[in-house]
Amino acid sequence: MIVIMADVSAAQATLAQAKANHLEHVYAWKNRVGFANLKRMSEAPFINEQQVVDVILDHPAAMQVSRTFQPDDTVIQTKHSIIGGQHFNLIAGPDAIESAEHVLAMGKAAKAAGATILRGGSYKPRTSPYSFQGLGEQGLVWHRAAADTLGMDMMTEIMSPADVELVGQYTDIFQVGTRNMQNFSLLKALGRQNKPVLLKRGMSATVDEFLSAAEYIASEGNQQIILMERGIRSFDQKYLRNTMDVSVIPVLQKLTHLPVLADPSHAAGVSDHVTPIGLAAVAAGAQGLMIEIHDQPAKAWVDGKQALTPDQMMTLFTKAKAIHEL
Repeated sequence: MIVIMADVSAAQATLAQAKANHLEHVYAWKNRVGFANLKRMSEAPFINEQQVVDVILDHPAAMQVSRTFQPDDTVIQTKHSIIGGQHFNLIAGPDAIESAEHVLAMGKAAKAAGATILRGGSYKPRTSPYSFQGLGEQGLVWHRAAADTLGMDMMTEIMSPADVELVGQYTDIFQVGTRNMQNFSLLKALGRQNKPVLLKRGMSATVDEFLSAAEYIASEGNQQIILMERGIRSFDQKYLRNTMDVSVIPVLQKLTHLPVLADPSHAAGVSDHVTPIGLAAVAAGAQGLMIEIHDQPAKAWVDGKQALTPDQMMTLFTKAKAIHEL
């Protein structure tokens, strides 16, 4: 149940009364108060009905991340980036951190192309247990140093609640990969952090499941959530790694106030197709792109087939910014 009060002060008074009555999962945004577990006004007799403007009973289960609860776009500000709303963000870097020199070189190329966020993996979820799993904390140290040297935000993937404290000492933005979209223990742990979380859509997740995963983070108090479409698994994987669900971008933007970005690298899985898929995502309304880059893709430790060279990234980002400005 979402109750629209006369003003912000009335909403805050209602929130205080709810807490005094030991109600759980009650949230306020401006003059709106959301009760995740209540279905009718009679369950909250402490509400001053003279201050009630409207009551919304038919709302999404993922209440906090819905536009029904918060009509205005969420805008997230970090030291070097503004994400959401009318802003357009470019994120780039190597799939895996390989060395201090390499991540710095890729960061320089990314910044020259307009990126403000340097991505890179030090903990890698791989399909095979025998594949390279990342350099761990050493990779985080090199990644942090490169981002600081270049004046960029650092973003890296996290796989386990046990790593939140360690990774949080280094990163500016946590990334939750497709395989961990429904790792609810991890989502709740990240919900207790005061740093943005980029949440990738699960490779077989429905829209409602995606939004529910975001709600897990919000339910613990962290509203700094960025959604990312990265392609879904379909019946044909012969030519593409995944299928970029371009149509879901405007759908999400209608349903949620959270920023919606796209990752064409994982959607394509083949570098030749990354640029057209990325441009299609921007044309559909994506508020940013994340790209994997490598100066020698054939020698990349992870996913070299989908990595763009720095020159290819520059071409993509130049075109993407032009499309966004149309």
